[in-house]
Amino acid sequence: MGAVIRKVRQVLGDPALRRYLLDRALGRQAPPPAFTAGRPPYLESTDIPLPAGYPKFDELPLSTPSTPLTIQLPGAMLTLDPRTPGALFDHNFSDIETRLAVHRFAWLPLQAEGLDPAWPVVLWREWRARFGTPGSGWEWHPYTAAERLINLLDFARRAGGLPGPAADTAGVLAAHGPAIAARLEYFGDHYTGNHLANNGRGLFILGCAMNWDQCATLGGRIMLEEARRIFTPSGLLREGSSHYHLLLTRNYLSAWLTGRRAGRPETAELGAVAASAWMAAKLFDLPGGLPLIGDISPDCPPSFLAGLASGEGDGWLALLPTEDRQALAGLKRDIGAAEPVGDGWAGARYGQWALLVHAAPQGWPFMPGHGHQDLGGFELHWRGLPLIVDPGRGTYGETGEAARYRAAEVHNGLTVDGADPTPPNRPYYDDAFRLREGGAPPVLQADDGGVILVHSAFRRQGVRGCERQWTLSDQGTIIKDRVDGRGTHDLTRTLVTTWPVRLQDGAAIIETPGGAVRVTADGRFSLSPLTRWRAYGRGEAATRITIAERTALPWHGKIILEAI
Repeated sequence: MGAVIRKVRQVLGDPALRRYLLDRALGRQAPPPAFTAGRPPYLESTDIPLPAGYPKFDELPLSTPSTPLTIQLPGAMLTLDPRTPGALFDHNFSDIETRLAVHRFAWLPLQAEGLDPAWPVVLWREWRARFGTPGSGWEWHPYTAAERLINLLDFARRAGGLPGPAADTAGVLAAHGPAIAARLEYFGDHYTGNHLANNGRGLFILGCAMNWDQCATLGGRIMLEEARRIFTPSGLLREGSSHYHLLLTRNYLSAWLTGRRAGRPETAELGAVAASAWMAAKLFDLPGGLPLIGDISPDCPPSFLAGLASGEGDGWLALLPTEDRQALAGLKRDIGAAEPVGDGWAGARYGQWALLVHAAPQGWPFMPGHGHQDLGGFELHWRGLPLIVDPGRGTYGETGEAARYRAAEVHNGLTVDGADPTPPNRPYYDDAFRLREGGAPPVLQADDGGVILVHSAFRRQGVRGCERQWTLSDQGTIIKDRVDGRGTHDLTRTLVTTWPVRLQDGAAIIETPGGAVRVTADGRFSLSPLTRWRAYGRGEAATRITIAERTALPWHGKIILEAI
């Protein structure tokens, strides 16, 4: 009944969905193409019989940890008692992502430095006793199974062996292969996201570790085929999230390194995908740190992967053995100093100012994906500090705060009558329907000293076209807006900052460690509290600056940010 009520509310609250359903009922709208769940069309078979035997692994002995362990989970920190390690798996977490992170052993790479190896060994024993037989529950969801086996195999490489008994652990890890292959996360071209690529990564890395050719071949094929789906021609993840782009860049880099060590035939192609994604990650190297535009993955904190954008060897990069770091240095030399070209992203720099703007190539947040209703959302850094920031999103969900932080109202952009630029995207909408409902795709490009965005969003509000232009100069940053259409509407422009801000003489004054910036504009200023999310479930205080006015269209407006 709850599901039915949610569906009814969706239909009642979404005119675009009602029109789509009516078109379907009248035969004017074709249904999504048929597909077989779990069976991508490029695979003839997903059968991978277990190998006859496994390589001999060194064994880590079972011992009792001597001190408590505090583990970092998405949205939670938990301290484990050495006397009752299994309590970790009995804990009742309110967020499913926290629970899944436990079964993924997601904390292992985050706390590798100084970790007592007795803890992973004893926790693996507890997990093995409770969940070691493949099943249909969340513990053996294919994404979770892939993450678990990768985290444990990476730990084994660092620690010098598998948790004992090594032969039994190898057998349980091998059982992950058929379990993942039997439930691949393929749901048709219209509804398959990045999870399938990670299913393939788990199979590929497992196959390499076990000298299991069928498993590695299947995983490698999935990774290479899915790269064509999930990355744009410029190497950017199409899903609209800076953190997820770094996550998938890491995944392909790790597969390339694994294939290189194992002498796999897929290595060169995996390296080409990884290099393209890594080059694109340069877009996110802003002076004040990584911009968290779009969803934040619960897999790891953004800081763990930020080195992929900045080029600094911390986080994941610091865990790699010397041979792998040398290989990455060679790949980085091959990439060279080429500037990334962003599908849906554009940046500009001038003097003390640095700008990054995002607009999904279709105008709609990609589906399935991790983008927000932030058409024209941006980050602006000044004097090496993040001055205007994207708030990100702290948790997943379709209601409450999770839904709010996906909406346009909290992003650095413009809204008309409080509406999002486009209706909510649906996986079954085709491009023709999106074009009818949302208008022509936006045009986003960097020009001399700034960025310009032209789009046809807000059609439901009677708007015929919008333009925003950011200009960076010695005097400051100017944001010019134009909205064409008819009628009188409520226009709201939003800026988000984490620095102290106050209203003074009809302007907003932002106080930073590098100095103060005055924000002036035509319209009524107001301030309200907000959260800027720095990791899944972890945020910091921020302020939403809004500039509102009720005006007739067509309309022109300007925001000026200048040092004082």
